[in-house]
Amino acid sequence: MFEEVLFPTDGGEGATRVLDHVLDLAVAHEATLHVLTAAGPGGDRLTHGDEVAEAVESEAETIVADAADRAADRGVETVTTVRRGEPYEAIVEYAEETGVGLVVMPTHGRTGIERLVLGSTTERVVRRSNAPVLTVQPDEESDLDYPYERILVPIDGSDCATTALSFGAGLAAADDATLNLLSVVDIAHLGLDVRVDLQIDQLKSNAQQFVDDGVRVATETGVDEAEITGHVETGTSIYRTICSYVDEHDIDLVVMGTHGRTGLDRYLLGSVTEKILRTASVPVLTVRERQIE
Repeated sequence: MFEEVLFPTDGGEGATRVLDHVLDLAVAHEATLHVLTAAGPGGDRLTHGDEVAEAVESEAETIVADAADRAADRGVETVTTVRRGEPYEAIVEYAEETGVGLVVMPTHGRTGIERLVLGSTTERVVRRSNAPVLTVQPDEESDLDYPYERILVPIDGSDCATTALSFGAGLAAADDATLNLLSVVDIAHLGLDVRVDLQIDQLKSNAQQFVDDGVRVATETGVDEAEITGHVETGTSIYRTICSYVDEHDIDLVVMGTHGRTGLDRYLLGSVTEKILRTASVPVLTVRERQIE
């Protein structure tokens, strides 16, 4: 499913563990691995003299060479690149130029409040990349086994969710994984009106239809119907309900959609997707829906 995978790295904390996961994925899909390091902002360190520029670029070359050596040990073909410029811009531009099928990036992987921060480079790439982006927490307690055995796709009938479903189903079929479809009925906005029960029943009915439609799409994509489970759950917080489902059902990967709009709206992921990216205990793969003007 993935022929070309991009792994941007600065050689920092957590990069080694994430690279192990990337190599597992590349081996399984017989993919070529692109290793990219951006040698700092073009208007910053690299303009302060030739010696500084050479030192920074030498360090970057060492980082990508070390990653390539580890990939070679696993029999993975690699392409290494060092570029000048803002890291997120270099990553997005490289992905566009090469047409890679997946970008894999680490989150900060810290605990406490810092766990809620993706990292400025990762967040900017997720917002801007047309290629799917897999974000991975490098914490030691995170389970990063590949191939994924249980994939979750939250669905709500939107174009974003439909795009994510098609991608997630394709990955589930390729990896012989169980595909979990979850539609959450959000009751937080409902008041004390006597008709609330009727409204909830209707919302549940709509959610079940999303699940039924999702099963049909998944089977058409090649997933065995016996490997598909669909659930409708009610909650006052969609993202918390999704995170609880991840923990309770031992999910290995969450696949979610991002908006495919242009202009300023392109950088708005959607509140649920953004919160999942920041809080999920497992890797999250975001897929951009078809661009709309």
